[in-house]
Amino acid sequence: MIAASTYKRIPNIISRTSVKPTQFIRLVTTTKTPPSSSPTGLGNPSPKAVPIDKEDTEAPGFIKAKRAPFGIETKVYNNEGIEAQDDDKFLTPSPYPHPDFTEAGVYRVKFTHRPPVTVGDKVSYYGTMFCRKCFDFVTGYAVPPKDQPDKYIGTRWEMTEGKWMTRCIFLEAVAGIPGSVAGLIRHLHSLRMLTRDKAWIQTLNDEAYNERMHLLTFIKIGKPSWFTRTIIYVGQGVFTNLFFMVYLMNPKYCHRFVGYLEEEAVRTYTHLLAELNVPGKLPDFEKMIIPTIAVQYWDELTPESSFKDLILRIRADESKHREINHTFANLEQYVDRNPFALEIKGLDKPQPNNNLDVVRPEGWERKDLYL
Repeated sequence: MIAASTYKRIPNIISRTSVKPTQFIRLVTTTKTPPSSSPTGLGNPSPKAVPIDKEDTEAPGFIKAKRAPFGIETKVYNNEGIEAQDDDKFLTPSPYPHPDFTEAGVYRVKFTHRPPVTVGDKVSYYGTMFCRKCFDFVTGYAVPPKDQPDKYIGTRWEMTEGKWMTRCIFLEAVAGIPGSVAGLIRHLHSLRMLTRDKAWIQTLNDEAYNERMHLLTFIKIGKPSWFTRTIIYVGQGVFTNLFFMVYLMNPKYCHRFVGYLEEEAVRTYTHLLAELNVPGKLPDFEKMIIPTIAVQYWDELTPESSFKDLILRIRADESKHREINHTFANLEQYVDRNPFALEIKGLDKPQPNNNLDVVRPEGWERKDLYL
């Protein structure tokens, strides 16, 4: 992996010692031959012969995009910028190896919704939708009607590469909180009560780690603005403390809330994949290489994998979190074992696992599980 990363850095070394290709093009297409007093045509070039692109000199490695007021847009790295962000020092193996997802499995993932039944389900669901509506409004996100795919082009609701990165970075910064908070609370409960946790902590920490890997991958692709960072700072402080307090009182409905949150994550990435399927809709994503950190974490990915391949895996991860948390919400919180932690062979009915071959997007009911 280190050798591959070193190979990737060769273009960067060349680019630092040579003139940018865009400057050669502009010299040919826009520079006029200055008058010269010598018969050979040699002489001091006109100052206008050297083009100056302020944006290129100030922000090398980013794709050209429309600037938002007050600089609140997320800047997206071009391929040169992504290569410059690669870090191949002190690489350590993942403490939670990612399961191998098949190509057919990641394409089978669809948006599904578990209808809320109890009062707690409804509070969890409508709380999730309220948070989503607020976030959609602030970030200018909207899904166009199927019969009007170009409805929002040219408006603040049009999704560009930068706006997609803003949404993905904020989404993953929040999604990594519940697993770590729930795992901490259950860890302290196990210590305090001198009892086993029956493997819940393992899966919750794995979920938090997975969401953080999504975030670390996205920040190798996009550079969030001060505005996005401020929202993340405030959102993390509020959400972490609120989730901590509610989980102490009723962990069942916290898992239901996370299940609905993951449903919306699957919906968002499904929308992104739909736009990636339209040629020219997101051209910079179409020709983008993926960061080395993604190749290291998802075994199925290679340096030649596309941005779409990456998003397919991330959506599949979110679908598993959806399934796991809806299942946890159906269990007796401190009595039942975690059915995803141990795969039991030879049973007369299917049981949960960490892959995509046997899934129940709305969660497994307690009566169907060997606990």
